Amino acid sequence: MSALPAGWTLSASAFNLTPEVVRAERTAPDLAVTLVERGLASAIEVELGQLWRGYPAATLAEAHDLRDRLDAVGGRVSIVGVSIDEWDGHRRRTDDERLAFLEPQLRTSAALGAQGVRLPIGQAGAVLERALPLLEELDLVLYEEAQGYQTPTASPEAYARIAEIDSPHVRLLLDISMLMPALPVTYLEALSRGGVDPALVTLLRDHWREPGTHGAVVDHLRSGRVPGPVHTLYMNLLVRFGRSGVSDVASVLPLIGGVHLKFWDLDDADHRLSDPLRDVGAALAATGYTGTLCSEWGGQEWLDDDPWEMTSRHLALAAGILSDRPSPHA
Repeated sequence: MSALPAGWTLSASAFNLTPEVVRAERTAPDLAVTLVERGLASAIEVELGQLWRGYPAATLAEAHDLRDRLDAVGGRVSIVGVSIDEWDGHRRRTDDERLAFLEPQLRTSAALGAQGVRLPIGQAGAVLERALPLLEELDLVLYEEAQGYQTPTASPEAYARIAEIDSPHVRLLLDISMLMPALPVTYLEALSRGGVDPALVTLLRDHWREPGTHGAVVDHLRSGRVPGPVHTLYMNLLVRFGRSGVSDVASVLPLIGGVHLKFWDLDDADHRLSDPLRDVGAALAATGYTGTLCSEWGGQEWLDDDPWEMTSRHLALAAGILSDRPSPHA
């Protein structure tokens, strides 16, 4: 029977359950545990800001309790999403204050038994070096997450900083939203329902990766023609959706310690969902990658599907593609 390469672990993100967290019929820790209880994954990612009202810190008792609950059902926390609040009222925090804001989150994550924590690439800046002794003390990896347009060409300094630190406690996390060959079918449908110019929707559908498309997106936004109800949704085109190929990240593959298998819907028309999985899997296998590959659902912004079913189906698809069986359309 085919299996994932040695050292690879499929995981699931509790972020996928955000609509259920918002409904508040069950607590966020209860919901996170369901990913393991339902057999979706044994390793899960959690968002510290979602779990407890005590954010940015939680009591160690709360962290140990969730760790014990997961352990009882055969699960564990892999990576914890943390953050740095840049502002204290109307004043930007100093690096000392930014590190002080991050430290309790690191200690809570260690109490959860997490392998590491995750921040957006470039956000930590000089705090990366300053946090290194604490990361070593807690035996945590700080992953800088790159997604959408945050390619090595777009953010060279941030990638260079990870390479220069050259520590197993500071690594890159690649979100495959950077590698989208086409936009999600359901997203385009949502733009159309929201009244976005049909000509632009056609351009987005048929020519997503062409250089001129980005300019058209920006021009349309500046013109004020984006309908108010879908304005936030429209901004995904400029922030969350990338148009690069795996060759664009070839130079930083050795820095990668974690991967987000971002998906939006499960429509695999023209292999728009499976090709990035296959491409990144082949590239990582060639570098000897070990780590988690986490199913993260971003389409909840415009879809109302069952998050457990979406995650389960996506993990099944990813397992088939990333396992060492031949490509179904090679």
